[in-house]
Amino acid sequence: MSLGARSNRPTVLVVDDEPRSVEVIARVLHEDFEVLTAGSAAEALQILENEWVQVVMSDQRMPEMTGVELLTRVRERWPDVIRILVTGYSDPEDMIAAINDAGIYEFIAKPWHPDQLVLAIRNGARLFQLQREHDRLSIEMKLLGPTAEGRISAQRERVRRGFHFDSLVRTPGSPLDKLCRLAGQVATFDVPVLVLGETGTGKELLARAIHYGSLRADQPFQAENCGAIPDELLESELFGHKKGAFTGAVANRMGLLEQADGGTVFLDEIGDVSPAFQVKLLRFLQEGEIRPVGSNEARQVNVRVIAATHRDLAAEVKAGRFRQDLYYRLSSMVLTLPPLRERRGDIRLLAESILAQLCAAHGKKVKGFTDEAISCLEAYDWPGNVRELQNEVTRLLILADKDWLGPELLSSGVRGGAAEAKTGFGPISLTADIQNGPLKDRVEKLEAAILLETLLRFQWNKSRAAEELGLSRVGLRAKLERYGIVPGALSNRRH
Repeated sequence: MSLGARSNRPTVLVVDDEPRSVEVIARVLHEDFEVLTAGSAAEALQILENEWVQVVMSDQRMPEMTGVELLTRVRERWPDVIRILVTGYSDPEDMIAAINDAGIYEFIAKPWHPDQLVLAIRNGARLFQLQREHDRLSIEMKLLGPTAEGRISAQRERVRRGFHFDSLVRTPGSPLDKLCRLAGQVATFDVPVLVLGETGTGKELLARAIHYGSLRADQPFQAENCGAIPDELLESELFGHKKGAFTGAVANRMGLLEQADGGTVFLDEIGDVSPAFQVKLLRFLQEGEIRPVGSNEARQVNVRVIAATHRDLAAEVKAGRFRQDLYYRLSSMVLTLPPLRERRGDIRLLAESILAQLCAAHGKKVKGFTDEAISCLEAYDWPGNVRELQNEVTRLLILADKDWLGPELLSSGVRGGAAEAKTGFGPISLTADIQNGPLKDRVEKLEAAILLETLLRFQWNKSRAAEELGLSRVGLRAKLERYGIVPGALSNRRH
């Protein structure tokens, strides 16, 4: 059984004879993965014959076949598939021999934590991809001989260009120009960088541009959202762990910091980590070494750290929530990304760039946006920044039934919040300040904004607008004349 629509997300098969357990696990995983479920080993094997699965997660206790037996069969038939076992055994030593025979990547003890499941599946899917990439490159090297190295170098150069500072879409004179020039200078100096900015402003994109503009460009770039997982899992994710370090640690695991040795690590939402974990990060930054969980052996790693947060870290330091010494270690250079509302001149180019990418990805062609639609997009404040703009453009493309995307397709929040017109009455907006002034002026501002929003939604069809507002055409016309609202109030539409 599939939960949700198919996409390019990793696919995981969950196997358990308890329907309730299957349902709970599927709900935990469905936001990040495509989830298939099976109520028996036989059903699981049938699904694997017909579906492309990267990770299989099986319960141990099942009537027809144990989880270890099932995963052993999976290993024999589909050796590339990553295998994870869920077991109620309290002592992992009882399972070690069987797990080794089945080639199980990891086992998870009950009761499990949802974050533990997500992290295990994410790491399993990543390992699957790395295996496939390794196999592909090995074959390519054998077939192409000396030419293979040239092709790989060309591929690296394409990646480098794809994440250059030019990938931060902007117009000439944009507030991003100065920031990108500064970031380009910073990139060549091997120092930590702290990137500040609201959620959705493109902090990871800037971090990648810094990495690919540095001398470490040919080395790995690893990213971790530090605010998304609890301390114990974050420590294992970054520093790695030793076999037997905790229940479920059946094999040694290399952490992201070691995986990125020689390259760059991007630590997103660094302001959300706990005080206890801040100490561990500080020790790493001071000593340049890591100690995997459960190990007494320290390992030296050479990585550049780029950290990011939506919080005001200087204020967090003053409030005692973030260590001052860690702040100074991270902030050799501080770069602040402006929110989208401070770079409205970039919105048209950004929206058109996003639209072009979406059209290519989904095979649906439109000519572009009407000027009125662009004016609405430029007037809206975008609290979710570029990420919210991307969601809005995606919505427009899905709903589009004409060559041009007009304001009538915009979501009510964007259309209402952006409906600002240059009229004889002055700027009007559904987000206009109606908290101050005489009652008459405040009511007029609100009425004018509602009139404009309704007309935009109905593409200036006055009959439909009047009907929705409960006005006659004559009454509507009188109000429009009073407020100076005309079809060109926002801008002239394209045809």
